Amino acid sequence: MYTIFGIPNCDTVKKAINWLKENKIDYQFHDYKISGIDAPTLQSWTEQVNWEIIFNKRSTTYKELPASLQKSITTAAKAIPVMQEHTSIIKRPVIVKKGKVVAVGFDEKKYEAIFG
Repeated sequence: MYTIFGIPNCDTVKKAINWLKENKIDYQFHDYKISGIDAPTLQSWTEQVNWEIIFNKRSTTYKELPASLQKSITTAAKAIPVMQEHTSIIKRPVIVKKGKVVAVGFDEKKYEAIFG
């Protein structure tokens, strides 16, 4: 079974969930706002996928961080605690199966290739 990590009111997460439902793909949802995210999980993700893909510098949350903090985030190790504290900065959704990141974000064509 797949796990979708995100927040329920995110339009991109909604698109991903709707696509999975339409294609009858079983999943469970991990809500960052309720359950948070632990450092070992983020470490695993950043070892599988470039941390700069997971860490969304285009997000409003990132833009609201102090400039000094933004400048200091130059590695996965520095990004992980920020992602734990500000989960909205994590690119959404992250889809995982058995600990392996299978998708980050939503792209219908990529989903067709991954899940089709």
